[in-house]
Amino acid sequence: MKISYDSEIDAVYIRLVEGKHECRTLRLTDEIALNIGEGELLVGVEILDAQNVLGAGDLPQVVLENIPFTVVEPIAQ
Repeated sequence: MKISYDSEIDAVYIRLVEGKHECRTLRLTDEIALNIGEGELLVGVEILDAQNVLGAGDLPQVVLENIPFTVVEPIAQ
């Protein structure tokens, strides 16, 4: 799983499945969309206007429970 934030367009993308997938988009609201792959596999979640949807200021704290993870340094922009 990969969670990324693009400050230029204020969007969060949560990629649940790695690799390339042909997806259809299911819009839940104007700001939130699901990317659905073959076999109804949930590939990712896109959140537009993220600071408004998730709350102004800093992005919310992310808590991982019983999930192994790797810390990756951000790419300089």
